[in-house]
Amino acid sequence: MNKYNIKKLAEKLERCRNVNLDDIKLEDVDEITDIKINRRKPSNERILDFIMKTKNPYIFNVNGKLVRIRFSDTDKTADDCFARVLEKLYR
Repeated sequence: MNKYNIKKLAEKLERCRNVNLDDIKLEDVDEITDIKINRRKPSNERILDFIMKTKNPYIFNVNGKLVRIRFSDTDKTADDCFARVLEKLYR
């Protein structure tokens, strides 16, 4: 994993995290389906590859719409949240 410059990736994450969505143009972000990550790599390397390959790892073009992802500072995982949504939908 020494091919990754962790300091630069951390700086990129910090810079991209607080970008105002109103300042983003659709053509300035990655189309989510164009991002290719090698699934055979360990998860940590896949994450680092994703951060390196994307213009902004928090904002994407999904079918012509800007989509922003954000993370809460909690102990809940994405799986926990998806499971909860599915439980509520299919009761």
